[in-house]
Parts: sequence; structure tokens; C-alpha cells
Amino acid sequence: MVKLGVVGVRTSWRTVADGEFFCPDCGGDRNYRRRTGRRRLTVLGLPLLSRGQAGPVVECSACRGRFAPDALDHPTTVRLSAMLRDAVHTVTLALLAAGGTASRAVRETAVTTVRDAGFPDCCEDQLLTLLAALAADTGALSPAFETLTGDDGAARGLDPCGTALAIELHSSLGPLAPHLAPAGREALLLQAARIALADGAYTPAEREVLATVGTALTLASADTERLLAAARTPS
Repeated sequence: MVKLGVVGVRTSWRTVADGEFFCPDCGGDRNYRRRTGRRRLTVLGLPLLSRGQAGPVVECSACRGRFAPDALDHPTTVRLSAMLRDAVHTVTLALLAAGGTASRAVRETAVTTVRDAGFPDCCEDQLLTLLAALAADTGALSPAFETLTGDDGAARGLDPCGTALAIELHSSLGPLAPHLAPAGREALLLQAARIALADGAYTPAEREVLATVGTALTLASADTERLLAAARTPS
């Protein structure tokens, strides 16, 4: 015979918000409920005295697992894919602005990179139009992008070490970096390096952009240099 407890503590939960998150236990995107609770002392199952607050917790609607609120800091799979796609697009535009668009190989590599990142309809005209718009609209993004190539295809007016360009890249790559494995961060830098190398050796402006990318991805300077050197070596 099971003897029932006379005195216990019961928690009454209340849902205060809901949404979608990446569930650590399920390993995928799931719906969640953000809940707070109130503990009460019970006698013979009847709630009597308050014993304080419980939570807040994030409860997975699928597995019912409960997690600390910082579980919501991890982006969903869909959000992470969008962040990666936008980061590749930003880096590509920065490299085109720094190295110029005269080279057909560079343009084709840039388009392929952006398509593979999640913009399947990207074409050369779209990238060139966007660069021109950014150059003409001095307040659209930042002064770092107020540069387009001249008739010879060389980048004009870009300060590759400029604070504005660094801010632009950091704002795109910074939130993404903590959620990428080291191999993923390195792959993103190598992808950028291949665009710069499509028409030959790195230019000083391209190296500055790539160094900024490495810093934004929290790669050590030595690792950035190693990866840029490795990118020059045919596989």
C-alpha cells in the first residue's frame, strides 16, 4: 500500500508568452511556452501558504523539457540560416567594393557564392546594381560602401581600414559567430578568400577586408593568416 504524503509543495504554472525556439533536447526547432509559477504549501492536496515564485522557464511544447530563459538566445535553425545567408551577402559586397568588379572571374565567383548561400536568383546585374545604389545613397548603410569601381575596375575611395566598414561587417558577423563551430567560421573566411583570389593575388584592400572578417568571426590573427595562405594553395 502506498502511503500518501500529507504535506507537500505544488507549483501552479502560468503561460506568459509563446513562440518558436531551438530545443536543446529535441535538437530542432519547436514551439515553446514561457512560463512563471507560484509555489504553495499543500496539506492533504489543498493549497494553503505561498512558498514564493518559480521560474521563469521555457517549456518545449513537444518534449515538455524545461530550460532557463537564455535558451531563447540560441537562434532557430531557420533564423541561423538567414543570418548565415545575410552574412555571406554582406562579405561579398564588401570584397567587391574593395577589389573591384572588372574581373569576370570575380563577378562569377561572387554570384555563385551568394546563390549557394541562399539567394538562388542572384545575378551579376543585381550585385552591380546594389553596389551602385549603395555608392549613390550616401546614408543607406555606411560610408564604407560609398565606393564603386571606376572604368578600369579598380576600387576608388574605399578606406579598407575604415571604422564604418568594420562596423558593417561586425554587425553582420558578430551575432553569427557564437553559433558557428570553429570549422564553420573558418569555412566562411575561406569562402570570402576565394572571391578575392578569383582574379589573382589579394590586393591590400582585399586583405584588409578579409582581416576584418576574421576578427568579426573571432578568429585569431594567426589563424586568419594561415587560412588566407591556405586559400592560395591549389587543392
